[in-house]
This record gives sequence, C-alpha cells and structure tokens, in this order.
Amino acid sequence: MFHDTYDVIVVGGGHAGAEAAAAAANLGSKTLLITMNLQNIGQMSCNPAMGGIAKGQIVREIDALGGYSGIVSDASAIQFKMLNRSKGPAMWSPRVQSDRMLFAQHWRNMLEQTEHLDFYQDMVTDLLFDNDKIAGVITALGLEIKARSVVLTSGTFLNGLIHIGEKQFGGGRAGESASFGITERLIEKGFTSGRMKTGTPPRVDGRSLDYSKMVEQPGDTNPTTFSYLENAQPLKEQRSCHMTYTSPLVHDLLREGFDRSPMFNGRIKSIGPRYCPSVEDKINRFADKERHQIFVEPEGWDTVEVYVNGFSTSLPEEIQFKALKAVVGFENVKFFRPGYAIEYDFFQPTQLKHTLETKLISGLFFAGQINGTTGYEEAASQGIMAGINAHHHVQQRDPFILSRDEAYIGVLIDDLITKGTEEPYRMFTSRAEYRTLLRQDNADIRLTPKSHGIGLASDERLRQLEEKSAKTTALLTFFEKTSVRPEDINPLLEAKSSAPVKQSLKMGKVLARPNLTIDDFLTLMPVNTFVKEQAIGSATLEQVEIQVKYAGYIAKEKAQADKLTNLEHVAIPKTFDYDKVKSLSFEARQKLKQIQPVTIAQASRISGVSPSDLSVLLVYMGR
Repeated sequence: MFHDTYDVIVVGGGHAGAEAAAAAANLGSKTLLITMNLQNIGQMSCNPAMGGIAKGQIVREIDALGGYSGIVSDASAIQFKMLNRSKGPAMWSPRVQSDRMLFAQHWRNMLEQTEHLDFYQDMVTDLLFDNDKIAGVITALGLEIKARSVVLTSGTFLNGLIHIGEKQFGGGRAGESASFGITERLIEKGFTSGRMKTGTPPRVDGRSLDYSKMVEQPGDTNPTTFSYLENAQPLKEQRSCHMTYTSPLVHDLLREGFDRSPMFNGRIKSIGPRYCPSVEDKINRFADKERHQIFVEPEGWDTVEVYVNGFSTSLPEEIQFKALKAVVGFENVKFFRPGYAIEYDFFQPTQLKHTLETKLISGLFFAGQINGTTGYEEAASQGIMAGINAHHHVQQRDPFILSRDEAYIGVLIDDLITKGTEEPYRMFTSRAEYRTLLRQDNADIRLTPKSHGIGLASDERLRQLEEKSAKTTALLTFFEKTSVRPEDINPLLEAKSSAPVKQSLKMGKVLARPNLTIDDFLTLMPVNTFVKEQAIGSATLEQVEIQVKYAGYIAKEKAQADKLTNLEHVAIPKTFDYDKVKSLSFEARQKLKQIQPVTIAQASRISGVSPSDLSVLLVYMGR
C-alpha cells in the first residue's frame, strides 16, 4: 500500500497536525497525514473558539505565514470580538466563537484540496529508525511506512487517561481511544517524558437554560476577520454568548464531592493548566471569592448544544449536575455529557531545537501538546513551524526560525526549548518583551515577506501586503507633511475636550494627542478627500493611527530588539565544553549542558544563567 517513501509523515490530525501537513504539502513535500479518525480532523476538543489574549495574535501570524487557521476560523465563526480595546494596541486580541462542526468540516475540505497531501486512518504505535535518524512509522495494522521526516502531533492521546470522579478509563478524548507505544519507544531512545493534565466542562442542552437571567455578551458592532486575505468576509449576523456566576451555594455543593475528586484524592498526579483551572481548583485556591464567572457559549448555528466555559471539572457526574443546577439560569439544565479531566504523556521541550526537531533523532519533529503546551492556537503555530522545517530538513535548506522580536510564535518556541515547562504552557502578551512590535494588526508586515521568501505565502498575499504598505506610507506621509489651520481643527479639538491650537500644525502632531482618533480627522475635507482618492480602508487607517500615536514606544522597543539581535549573532559552537569554564556557576554549567543553547542570547534566557555567567562566556569566546 505504501511502497514509496514520503518526504513528511504527520502523525495526528488536530490543530498542530493539520497546520503541519498543510505547510509541508504546500511547500512541495510529498506528505502523509495519519490520524486515528479522519472524521475528527481539526476537531475542537474543548471550547468552540479561536483566538483571545495573545492567542489571537498567534492566529494572525499563522495566517500571515500562509497557514489555514485564520481562514477556517473566519469561515466557521458565529461571533467576532476584538478584546482589550480599552487598552493600547499591543493588547488588542481578536477572538471568534466558532461553529464546532463547521470548523472541522472547513479544515477537512481545505486539506483535501491541498496538493501533495495523502491521508490514512490508522493508529501509529511505533517509529522506524536508521541509527539516530527517523525512517518512518509503524501502524497498529502492522504497516511500515517510510519517511524522510516525521512530525508527531499526538495531542492528549499518548497513554491518555480520562477521569470522572472515581471512574477512570483510557482515552484521548471523550469517545476516542488513547494511543499506545510511541512514548515507550521514545524513552528507549533516551527521551525524557512526563505527564500533564487538562480538563473540559459539561456540555448542556441550551433549550433547558433561562437566558433572561444571564448577562448577554454580543459580538462587535463592526466585526473584522482573522485572515488578511481580501476575500475574507466579516460576519453579517452573529450569535450572542451569555454570562452568569457561581455562588456560595454552588461552591458548597461542589465541595460535597471533593473526597471523590481525582484532583484531591491523589488519582491525578500531574499538573494542570495554571491559567485555566477546574472549577473545584478555583474554589479551593480562591476560597475567599464568593463567585466566579461562567460564560455560556453556543456550539454552532444549528445546534442547541452549549459549552459551559469556566466550569471545567472532573468531579463525579452527579455532583457536577447538582452544582450546575444551582447556577442562575441553569435551574432546569439537561446534560449532553459531563465534564472530565484527562492525563497524557508529554516530552520536555528542552529536548528540541528551535526548528522543533528533536536533538536526539534527526528528522523527528514534535508539535503541540506533546511539547507541554495548551490551546489550539499554540498547537497550530508549532504545527506550521514544524511542517516548514520538516520540509526544509528533507530539502537540506536552512532552518526557518522566528525570533522573539519577530513573532509571538518565536516567543512561544524560544520559551519552550530554552526554559522547558512543568505545567501546560499558555501564551500571554506579558510573555513577549516586544509586544508593541508584535501587534495583531501588523503580523502580515512582519511575516508574509519571510514566508513568501521560502515559497509558502502566496504571490497574492505579497501583492496585497505591498498594496497595504504603499497606502499606509502614503497616508503617513500625508499626515506628516500636511498642515491644518486653527480655524479648521479647533472645532474638532473643542468637541473632544482637547486644547485648541494657535497656529498651523502638521496633522500628525495633532493626531498624536491621546483623546483624538483618526476617524475624527475624516470629518476634515483634505483628509476625507485623500482617503477616498487613495481607496484607503479601515485596516490602513488603524495602522497609520497606531504608528503615529505609538511612534516613540515602537522606536524604543525596536532599538532594544536590535541590541539583543547582536547577541543572537554570537553563536556558541556545538562542541563547546562548559566544564572547562571554571568561572561558571554550578547551576549555569548544569543548565547550559542540558539545554545546549545555540547563541549567547538564548543562553541569557535560561533560568539560572546570570549576567556574570554570560560575561564569563563572552570573555572565554574572545568577545
């Protein structure tokens, strides 16, 4: 059946696997996607949403690179929101509520229309090696399929164990079996593995809820899209989410089951996500809080199923039901299925290179939850990078790596391989030291030229970017060079409670005032005429406003990034012997030997390596 050798085999059809397969195939690699159930490609295992704080930036970056997540999200969205609008643009984060079934359907359709991509339904139980190189995979049916590179995206399936109260059973997610064999084989090869835990809330029948008792959460009045492509269409109709709260009564009812909670009775030994805790963990850790938010999220356009965001739990099902009935609006709730926790194997990501290729086995790549991350977006971003670099490995091309000042994806991967993780890793804007540079509005400017350069982002994407950049430059120049007279601008300034001007000023200087927006200037005839003549859209207007208002911050961050880039160019030889450098602290020597940083800049980000240790290294290397 498989007599040819594939360039890339992708194991797993979740968010990481789907992006990895698409990237490798679109770059021209003969690619095979193997997954346990082809009906579940692109499945949203947990919440029916994409994006959010920092995660929305990642989806935009995937789109700018030529990935599919943004396109699929737009095509299956039922609500769009730009979060954090009240804060600065570095914090703005797009998020969509998705139709769960449509999302998976669009992923499947897009992958089936991708050239060079084959599919096969089977469980991969073992790997083929040629000494320290990957050679292919072995399936549960005993098929040996040869490959020049393999991308493992196993999600929560590696030795997955599901917990509901005192009941536990094997599974990768509800209704699907776990995957066995791969962990044991990798441990034989010298890899270090661990266990992590995540959870999911009950799904309920929306017809049994009383929404009149809840707070409505509508989408944006003027929604935009994730994808930068011109044919991406904003939503014309949206579905609302709703919000309600737990109460002291709900907490007391939940506590009744604590003695049978796998989290508290020792059955679950692994660590769960800090920033997405179960409801029992929340009321235990924050005992002083009388209530917690619950977001009631529809699962799609044509279903009554509802996702109870904020009520993730592994308590016995009768406790879940009794407690949820005490939540306002849920008095007559009917369950579709209870919440549960799942434990699964992961591999410490310090065992990877920046390309997501393993250090021990050439041509073997890891992406997604196997690396200790949580979230669709984090997984998808690793998937596209692993797919690109698997193709580059086969073609013997230079690695494709994004630095911390170029993308949130760069921050994510650098954090993982440099620091490792002891708990499921989630991206936040606070993790990015250059977040003013890494905004959701400029991901195409940052990444599309790079991706086009390797052949992934299309000519059409580059053309659109060049057109957008030209219009942005033209409007910036117009604001910098065009003066406005006091009699023309003062009525606007007065209406905005801003100090009047006594002489003509350049428009850019006036726009820099904090209480004015670029939309205010559209009331001025010269600006309105220029915008119409140049056919400038809302995205370009937003880009210009950000660049004018935050020019000082952007320049300062760029200077800091350039300074660090100098250290990124100071490479540490692969054969460097840290034991010879006696002036290094014991902890620094230990961490440097374990992680094997590629550059001095990467070494500087390792926990336990001090500035004095870096000075010693630089001196020792003749710097």
